[in-house]
Amino acid sequence: MGTLSLSDYEDVRIWAPWGHISGRWYGNRTERPILAIHGWLDNLGTFDTLIPLLPDYLGVLCIDLPGHGCSSRLPPGMHYSVADYVLIIARVMKEYKWPKVSLMGHSLGGVLSYIYTALAPHTVDMVIALDILLPPMESPRLLSMWSTFLDKHLVEEERSEQGEMHEPPSYTLSQLRSVLSKGTFESVPQESAHHLLYRSVSKSLLYPERYYFSKDGRVKYYVIFPMNPGLAAEMARRIKRKPYLVIKGSNSFYINSTSKEVISILRSQNPHFEYHEVSGAHHVHLTNPEEVAKYIVPFLRHHRPPPVASWSLVSDDAALSKKERRRAQERFFSRNLKRLSKL
Repeated sequence: MGTLSLSDYEDVRIWAPWGHISGRWYGNRTERPILAIHGWLDNLGTFDTLIPLLPDYLGVLCIDLPGHGCSSRLPPGMHYSVADYVLIIARVMKEYKWPKVSLMGHSLGGVLSYIYTALAPHTVDMVIALDILLPPMESPRLLSMWSTFLDKHLVEEERSEQGEMHEPPSYTLSQLRSVLSKGTFESVPQESAHHLLYRSVSKSLLYPERYYFSKDGRVKYYVIFPMNPGLAAEMARRIKRKPYLVIKGSNSFYINSTSKEVISILRSQNPHFEYHEVSGAHHVHLTNPEEVAKYIVPFLRHHRPPPVASWSLVSDDAALSKKERRRAQERFFSRNLKRLSKL
């Protein structure tokens, strides 16, 4: 068995009432794939360096969340929210008629995976969470942030209306790499920024060699799912024994003391729970994919093993049944007896 190839994919469009959800299905398209969901303000390019390290017997369907990448924006006047993003998982499952789903999510994608698994555990067979577990806990700081988001959301609506008449500010590719890297607090280094830029910028019609950001500015001010310790713990209990792999970036703060109780619950009730730390920042799956894959690949092989028909044995002799081996031995001794009789 080999690994997936970035060049072996099919671009897909999943119908939605407001337009479509854009995706890219890598590898095997005859079996139910892993559904991979990116983080806030990212797009499916976030998995570019990880995909080629995953086993090729399983496909991976990476999607752009609404307002991100190549997916449709919500209509004017609407607000993005975590609760609505969770429904995207169910929408994709309905499109492909999947009875169950295997989830892999980074950051916001990992939060959506946690919430969906707690709400519908009977429809999930495994979860891989990359440098995240829970949404932010309720706090005075969070309340202040929501207050700021209200005004800024309205500003973005006005900008969107103006953008239909005037092209947004444009930048050189070098400037875009710098802006994107700074926006992630250097979690995405400039040399890796192209993995996210190719689905989040459009070429300027006014200035050659310049580009502008094409994602919906309203996604910057989405409604965060309010979480408190009691709710987080109860959700963990609902997940029960679902195979759950959490990989933390060693230099990241997204998994912190607020996750301790949930991790303890998952460990105590779930023999299929794994937690590992890998050197890197929040986008550790993008910048250190080899180390991340060291934990993902065996997890996949254990909980989504290849079909028996694809197994290979070590030699031709091992492939023979007991009867075939006995017959081969009998033919061998028969030939040798004939040779001996001629002496």
